[in-house]
Amino acid sequence: MSGFHVFGLLAGFWLGLVASVAAEDVPKFAAFPEKVYAGPNAPVKLSTEDERNFATRLRTAGKQPVNFAGHYILATWGCGAECLGGAVIDARTGKIAWLPYSVCCWGEGEPFYFRKDSRLIVFSGVLNEEGGKGAHFFEFRDGAFHHLTSRARDGATLSGIPEPAK
Repeated sequence: MSGFHVFGLLAGFWLGLVASVAAEDVPKFAAFPEKVYAGPNAPVKLSTEDERNFATRLRTAGKQPVNFAGHYILATWGCGAECLGGAVIDARTGKIAWLPYSVCCWGEGEPFYFRKDSRLIVFSGVLNEEGGKGAHFFEFRDGAFHHLTSRARDGATLSGIPEPAK
């Protein structure tokens, strides 16, 4: 898939947000490929108090098909007015990894952009209700989210993203 095509897929997200950024300046889904798991989903493992507090949401999501990073199910839920948080569930093991940030204030477009065949995820908006509004690019690798870059509405690189959730 060409960089232009990937950029086109994200056009709704980038409406006014990073429109001035050239497609070659941001991470591409194709640069983070992952083979998609097609086996049965393992039962969700609820090992912490936080996981047990969200048991219904996590178990419901755990029955859905893989939608992120090859063998994960991305589940999100509201955490306030125009705010979403969530977790990813490993369909092969049932293990849970929490999103490192909540996202708010995304405006037009979607709060998250991701694909089932890629480890790349884009958080759109403001992270943890702090810092700059923008497109925040992460790679989900080895069960953790690794920040790649963040871009502001005018295309400038954002620095100083807030501390991840614990």
